[in-house]
Amino acid sequence: MPELPEVETIVRGLRGAIVGERIQAVDIRLAKIAQAPPGVDFARALIGETITGVTRRAKYAVLELASGRRLVTSLRMTGRLVVGKPGEVAYPGTHIVFTLKPLKTLSFADIRTFGRMRLVEPGDPWDANLGPEPLEKAFTPEAFVSMLSERTTSIKVLLLDQRRIAGIGNIYACEALWEAKIRPSTPAKDLSRAAMIRLHGALIEVLSRAVEMRGSSIDDYVDADGLRGGFQNVLAVYGRLGQPCTRCGTPIQRSVLAGRGTWWCRMCQPRSRKKIRK
Repeated sequence: MPELPEVETIVRGLRGAIVGERIQAVDIRLAKIAQAPPGVDFARALIGETITGVTRRAKYAVLELASGRRLVTSLRMTGRLVVGKPGEVAYPGTHIVFTLKPLKTLSFADIRTFGRMRLVEPGDPWDANLGPEPLEKAFTPEAFVSMLSERTTSIKVLLLDQRRIAGIGNIYACEALWEAKIRPSTPAKDLSRAAMIRLHGALIEVLSRAVEMRGSSIDDYVDADGLRGGFQNVLAVYGRLGQPCTRCGTPIQRSVLAGRGTWWCRMCQPRSRKKIRK
């Protein structure tokens, strides 16, 4: 599933390709993908709109429109937003195609059909339940420590809670916890202040590196030009069951936390003894 680095990469590619373009036509091939406010026709409302910006919020790609409306896209497991040309061979599972000019299109494809494109009205607080962005200045060590204090939830599960922190998914939670030498099953409250601050730094470092490498193409992810990312080539633990830890050589373990596969090193990420002090 595209996480913060993948969506950020897609957004940056779209920003350079479609900002300033006018939507000339909308071809909806699977109706459930396109969502609009009650009484609003999705395609009719978008025709004639000009795209004034492309931003990211958590794992959502957001097209800002001249009317003040936003088109919020959730890529979910296998969604893709790709710029192309009319008549090109479409990606499998292409459900919506926007014609922007005679030689440019924006297509949304999703083989598993879990993704959605939602048109929201100006002022709609669609992201009110999302937590802070981990790569913004407001995500300080102190704010992170306050967030974790007294939480009995395992630290891995807490990192995946989009109400707490926006944009972190399974890949980067596993990688940051390995980087910080914290076992994923550790209750958040059992981390010392030093461990919390170390994890805060690891999250920012891992996410920033992943953005620089244009995300992780483990399954279906490609950027706005249809190109794969590169961070999958340097993953330390995610998906590496039985392979040697790149830090100590111990075979990587896999367990399940809250229904999610979790990869970690039993030597580098020791079991909590009430408090992880170092």
